[in-house]
Amino acid sequence: MSDTFKAILVSRDAEKKQSVEIVDLTEAELMEGDVTVAVEATTVNYKDGLAITGKAPVVRRWPLVPGIDFAGTVISSSHADWRKGDKVILNGWGVGETHYGAYAGRARVKGDWLVPLPESMSPHDAMAVGTAGYTAMLAVMALERHGIVPDRGPVVVTGAAGGVGSVAISILSTLGYHVIASTGRSAESPYLIDLGAAEVISREELSQPAKPLAKERWAGGVDSVGTHTLANVLSMTSYGGAVAACGLAGGMDLPTSVAPFILRGVSLLGIDSVMAPKPVRLEAWRRIGADLDLKKLSTLSRSIGFDGIIDAARDIIHGKIRGRVVVDM
Repeated sequence: MSDTFKAILVSRDAEKKQSVEIVDLTEAELMEGDVTVAVEATTVNYKDGLAITGKAPVVRRWPLVPGIDFAGTVISSSHADWRKGDKVILNGWGVGETHYGAYAGRARVKGDWLVPLPESMSPHDAMAVGTAGYTAMLAVMALERHGIVPDRGPVVVTGAAGGVGSVAISILSTLGYHVIASTGRSAESPYLIDLGAAEVISREELSQPAKPLAKERWAGGVDSVGTHTLANVLSMTSYGGAVAACGLAGGMDLPTSVAPFILRGVSLLGIDSVMAPKPVRLEAWRRIGADLDLKKLSTLSRSIGFDGIIDAARDIIHGKIRGRVVVDM
């Protein structure tokens, strides 16, 4: 195995101007941890795009190797749960934000942050799911806990052509839900229908300032957009329904009223994937292995090499990425 490996490093100068470069690192330059992993596959999430472009303050340690998730093989371990040769997945825990992340040939992390790669999946498959898909599954699980089952009525998915939206549609449709996909890219309608959406609506229907209450249209929702979109989704959710909020692609604000909550009993379910406890992660990945049609992964994902990461990060910020991008290291 080579003594050095390629990595993407984001840095900032005295004037706080950010730069991005490809460098060679050694294991000695990695951060602390009790497990070292050979990274075999990673992905480009919206948060990774923010980190590389500097469009939002995702990176909180300088310099840093970005990349918030990976799948690979354990090279060495002093952690009781992991041995050399184990196949593992990492999502979140501040990796790619405060701890050197996935965009390198190797990563050293805490063993408590890792979960086993499902036997039914390859590292490439796992990153076709990635943090976006794992977050989508957490959202689906939250809706189920709230009693939003297929018989309750339609479920809307916003940001439908993105990573979270694509996987959410696939999972929900496989489970028997009537899925309404909201997208700003009308050309992606055939793609969304192929994933399992029963209806496709324009995001323009949800992007204007929301009424306190609007006509009831769905029993639940998975929202990765925020701002007016989430406000409209809430105002159109039927009595006793619930919306899982897991993203802010449109903005961090939520210009709504208490009306959906106190007049219709609607619940807003917050989804955090970064610090979710290990039992929840294990259940989410078990469910992904059981409820996500792996045949659809090839439809909702495409592959690039390491050298394509920076361009893909810029493209995802500008809404040019459909579904998931897998990086084969």
